[in-house]
Amino acid sequence: MDVFEMEIIHRSKSGGGVYLTDGTINMALLLNKAEGKPSGINHFGFHIEDADEITGRLADWNIGPPVQRPKNRPYAETRTTDPDGNNIDLSVHGFQDVEYKAHREKKKSAPKLEEVEG
Repeated sequence: MDVFEMEIIHRSKSGGGVYLTDGTINMALLLNKAEGKPSGINHFGFHIEDADEITGRLADWNIGPPVQRPKNRPYAETRTTDPDGNNIDLSVHGFQDVEYKAHREKKKSAPKLEEVEG
């Protein structure tokens, strides 16, 4: 970690994952659970700004729409699979902060500052 100036931002409770960042690039080191696939890269993820726009772009390439990840996943909200079977995680909130689905829903329902001020 020191060589690449990465810092640990989260360790999974199960011990199966360590999440690192250098402030620009985020990396997840995860135990390979295989999910019925050959050993290798399990998935990669993108921090996106607009989920609807990305869903449209995926459709242009005949890639199915992203599906919701389980609510106990703190990073990517959705996942799709490319034609080669690679899992692609997509996140609007990003991968730097641990944020479970309940937190995201709470943020969505909270009034924005301009709504409060008026």
